[in-house]
Amino acid sequence: MVLFRLERLSRLPADRAWQRLTDWPRHADVVPLTRVTVRTPSPTGEGTVFVARSGVGPLAFDDPMEVTVWQPPEGAAPGKCRLVKHGRFVTGWAEIEVRPYGDGASRAVWREDLRVRWLPRLFDRPLGRLARRMFGRAMDALLAGDDEGAG
Repeated sequence: MVLFRLERLSRLPADRAWQRLTDWPRHADVVPLTRVTVRTPSPTGEGTVFVARSGVGPLAFDDPMEVTVWQPPEGAAPGKCRLVKHGRFVTGWAEIEVRPYGDGASRAVWREDLRVRWLPRLFDRPLGRLARRMFGRAMDALLAGDDEGAG
């Protein structure tokens, strides 16, 4: 089991940072060798199910997730999203929180409990380093750039 927490400050307002971090198909644009398929109708809310398929050929695996908490930011109140992973290979949960920060900016926190079945505990530390790096880069990419035209 790997438990980690990442925090990023963004120049984007909280509602825009929230939209970017919870645009599930967009994650495929920033995480290498990954495709994301949303299996339930829009808009995202509690009960939304999506699958991240990562890897190549026979080394690929599905990471199905379900949104169990969906509270977009409103005014000064933070947005909170909780995902539960229902995979045969990857399990655990992730939480995304976005709150206003300063004058028109935002602060995003990503917490994750990542479990990989059949992976011995001695691999927890390297897996944690890899996960923090991968998810940190994804957050950076999703929150980067001009707010205009992002979707």
